[in-house]
Amino acid sequence: MLTKRIIPCLDIKNGRTVKGVNFVDLRDAGDPVELAAKYAETGADELVFLDISATEERRKTLANLVLRVAEKVNIPFTVGGGISSVEDVDILLKNGADKVSVNSSAVKNPDLINELSQKFGAQCITVAIDAKQVNGQWIVHLVGGKVPTELDLFDWAKEVEQRGAGEILFTSMNNDGTKDGFANIALKKLSEDLNIPIIASGGAGCIQHFVDTFKEGKADAALAASVFHFKEIEIPDLKKELANQGIPVRI
Repeated sequence: MLTKRIIPCLDIKNGRTVKGVNFVDLRDAGDPVELAAKYAETGADELVFLDISATEERRKTLANLVLRVAEKVNIPFTVGGGISSVEDVDILLKNGADKVSVNSSAVKNPDLINELSQKFGAQCITVAIDAKQVNGQWIVHLVGGKVPTELDLFDWAKEVEQRGAGEILFTSMNNDGTKDGFANIALKKLSEDLNIPIIASGGAGCIQHFVDTFKEGKADAALAASVFHFKEIEIPDLKKELANQGIPVRI
């Protein structure tokens, strides 16, 4: 049985880690390379860096950051945010990223998933899906949940898999920031519908929420930010409890 993965997420703006709620009230949370190294040392299985800057220099800044992270960190890491071309991905992977995450660009140009998967391999391509439950239907949203599409979460997830994505990072906009737990019913359906790994995101507030998403949501990995950044949950404690509850983890 594959071990379940614990993944801290670092939001990056202009080369620094930031903390906020829905990208509002951002506060500096330190150097992302130092934070990444700390997480790697304390048992994180992977890391996700999401660049939320929109400057013209972003690509250069991000490529430099990836290079610095790769020199310091010995666990796999994924980079996302504004990636929209083969060239973008080529630069990031050459500088040391293990995977890239695409979101809005994949919705706007689904063929991009095929292109990236064929050129770099499915194992390098994560498709992030932000969805919100509206009148009982899970609708895919863009721009941090602000812009609804006409896409159904489960239909889009199946298409993403068929086009060659290696895994899906699903964030429930309903759960995000609530600390009330992950969207386990939707996660379970995704896991049953698809043959690629599903990363749960949005809603982590306590250790039991991670237990629940692995047992009830059938998630392959769980991602969180603030509970790790604010030291509300320490990764060694989390993994110890997961193991105690019979969930396979890398200790």
